[in-house]
Amino acid sequence: MDRLDRLDDTINQIEQILLIASLGLMILIAFLQIILRNLFVTGLSWGDTFLRNLVLWIGFIGAATATREGRHINIDVTSRWLPPAGKILAYRCIHLFSFLICGLLTYAALKFLKHEAQMGNVTLFNIPAWVPELILPVIFGLMTFRFGLRLLKNAPRVEKTGRMDEQ
Repeated sequence: MDRLDRLDDTINQIEQILLIASLGLMILIAFLQIILRNLFVTGLSWGDTFLRNLVLWIGFIGAATATREGRHINIDVTSRWLPPAGKILAYRCIHLFSFLICGLLTYAALKFLKHEAQMGNVTLFNIPAWVPELILPVIFGLMTFRFGLRLLKNAPRVEKTGRMDEQ
C-alpha cells in the first residue's frame, strides 16, 4: 500500500506542475490575444483552439486533484441519519460505484480515442486531433486508480459527532 501511496504522491506533484504551467500559459496567451485584437486588429490564428484545449486539460487535471483530496462533487444526503457502521458501508459503496463508473469512462474514452485516430482529423499545428484528447482516458484512469486506492485503504473513522474523517 505504501508503494501505491508514493506513486499517488508522485502523480500529484506532476499534476501540480502541469496545472501551474498550463494556467500560466493560458493566461499569457489569452492576454496576448486580447492585446493583439484590441491594439493591432489581429490575433494568433491558433490561439483560441489552443486555449480551448488548455481549458480541457486544466479542468480534467483539477478534477483528478479534487478526487485525490476528497473534494470532488459529492452528494451525500443519507449519511446524516446513518449509524457509524452504516456510514462506513455507504462510504465503501460510494467509492466502489465511483471506481466502476470511472473505469467504464476510461474504457469509453479509449474507444473514443481509437475512433478519433482512425478518422485522421488534425488540429492546430497539424497535430492529430486525438493527441489533446489523451487527457480523457489518462485522467479517468487516474480517478479510477484513486477511487480504488480509497477502497483498499481503511474506511474512514466516524467521529463522535457523526462526521466522517478520512484517513
